[in-house]
Amino acid sequence: MKADEKPGRKGPPRRLVVLLAVLAVCLVLALVGYRRYSETHISTDDAYVDGRIHVIAAKISGAVKTLYAADNQLVKKGDLLLEIDPVDYNARVDEASASLSSERSRLAETGARTDLVKSQWEELQQQAEGARLNLEVQQKNLTQSELDIKKTQANLEAQEARRRQADLDIRRADDLFSKEAISREKHENVLTAKDVAEAQVKAAREQLNQAVAAKEAQGARVRQAEVEIKRTEAALRTQQNAIRQAEIGISSQKAVARQREAVLRIAELNRSYTKIEAPVDGYVSKRSVEVGNQIQPGQPLLAIVPLEGTWITANYKETQLERVRPGMKVAIEVDTYPGKTFKGRVDSISAGAGSAFALFPPENATGNFIKVVQRVPVKIVLEKGEDPDRLLRVGLSVIPTIIAK
Repeated sequence: MKADEKPGRKGPPRRLVVLLAVLAVCLVLALVGYRRYSETHISTDDAYVDGRIHVIAAKISGAVKTLYAADNQLVKKGDLLLEIDPVDYNARVDEASASLSSERSRLAETGARTDLVKSQWEELQQQAEGARLNLEVQQKNLTQSELDIKKTQANLEAQEARRRQADLDIRRADDLFSKEAISREKHENVLTAKDVAEAQVKAAREQLNQAVAAKEAQGARVRQAEVEIKRTEAALRTQQNAIRQAEIGISSQKAVARQREAVLRIAELNRSYTKIEAPVDGYVSKRSVEVGNQIQPGQPLLAIVPLEGTWITANYKETQLERVRPGMKVAIEVDTYPGKTFKGRVDSISAGAGSAFALFPPENATGNFIKVVQRVPVKIVLEKGEDPDRLLRVGLSVIPTIIAK
């Protein structure tokens, strides 16, 4: 030990100090870089592939006759999936069709009867019109007969006046002839004039009797015409009642026919439900039915999962969504395909946290409150053409990273 050296511990080598300083600087830079990266690259592992799942259920009951869909089979829209035994439903359609045909036959018969009644009513109307015209004619003839009676009465009165004048002329002529004041020829002329006057009176009286008889006969015809009118009017009223009843019967038959048509449509619709077709393109999943199984309405039979239009549902913490906006780009890593990254974009952000839509939402008004970071669903859609081979299947776990620049 030299005299000028001081006893004590040796200090750390300068090289070590420099190394530690460099490490500290690198650590600080790494922390700063990670902080800046975490602010612009928002990621979560609580995410999965989501999609439409079409659960196929039966609308009617019956036994499965034929099953056309196998597990995980690709089917197209309209492809037949399974068929329920249609024997019972065919019988119901036949029964409803026969009932409808019978009802339509009865409706046709009722319509034919109604047409016949209406044609008879039209004939009665024509008869009534003819009876009214006949009554008018007979009444006119009766009026003419009354005028004829008056004329014959006037003629009879005139002839009787002439006869009375002839009687006076005879008395004067007899008196003058007895005094030989007039000639025999003139006296005979007066006698002849009296005979003519009496004959004319008799003829006029006969005409009056004939006119009275004609009036009575015409009155009988008028009364007969009135009776005929009353008869036809009564027949018309009866026929009108028959028409109304027939029309009511037709309305009732039409209502019954419409009911039978509805029953037939329901039977045909139920028969159409025996064939269950695929509503969309997709893969058959979760099949729970076999040939011969007895199924009930509403019973789930299988599911169709289309791989077209899948999306990502990512449940981000509420503290991560400050800068997230729809339209931002997303890098998606899938656990099934390590090393492969899919591109997407933020489509929308849910209007509420997941707990708000739970079956039993949390109640924080009890006083025992423990704050829990909520997660909000974010819908992420793939960019067009990112999954041409349909690699993403519903339910796969993914890690989406939103680039929030």
